Amino acid sequence: MSADQYRFVVVVPCRDEAHHIASCLESVMRSVASAGIDPHRFEVVVVADSCRDDTAAVARRLLRSSGHVIEIRAGSAGRARAVGTAYGLDRWGSVGADRIWTVHTDADTVVPGEWLRRHAHVANAGLAAVAGVVEVDSFDGYHPGLAAVHGAAYGGPGDDHPHVHGANLGVRADAYLAVGGWAAIPSGEDHALWRAVRQAGYPTLATRSIRVVTSGRRHGRAPAGFAGYLCDLEAAM
Repeated sequence: MSADQYRFVVVVPCRDEAHHIASCLESVMRSVASAGIDPHRFEVVVVADSCRDDTAAVARRLLRSSGHVIEIRAGSAGRARAVGTAYGLDRWGSVGADRIWTVHTDADTVVPGEWLRRHAHVANAGLAAVAGVVEVDSFDGYHPGLAAVHGAAYGGPGDDHPHVHGANLGVRADAYLAVGGWAAIPSGEDHALWRAVRQAGYPTLATRSIRVVTSGRRHGRAPAGFAGYLCDLEAAM
């Protein structure tokens, strides 16, 4: 099956991300254009969860007819991702689940131009899921040595890394559905889904060749998310 036979669903959960969502969505749309994906073959779904700011309004202005914004009150990254993925799969209800590739990122993340093209390549290779990596946009406000400590802990250029980030994850829809999808938990939903897909025996790939740039902010939205990891790493120095 060639990549141009796939439908793509890009899911972006967010909570009070009015200052970040524009950069995120603009980068996603540039990546779609760079990949040459037919506009009728992709859907961007933004899930604004318990937002108290203009996140949803900003997203709607940017997406227009290229996506959909859902507003919920769950307070759960896992639930938000699940709602967005379900909407995207319903959008392609007439297409077999083995021909839908779900791609996931976060609202405080910017993806490079080749991001979706690389995901399409993984899908075309017959894999069921891929875990990419993240780069931190800035370590401002942290201990001056944290960048080096993080770099050493995160690992070198080789593939087959142990990292799983909801900000950079792709899963084929049939595998996603077979393992029950995203767990409705406040954090750790990315690791739970990745583990379930691998334990079910689906072919997966962990690669550093698929990269995104995410926020190095100290206060994240998930209680045990990437911001918490950076703070814990700093505290252990």
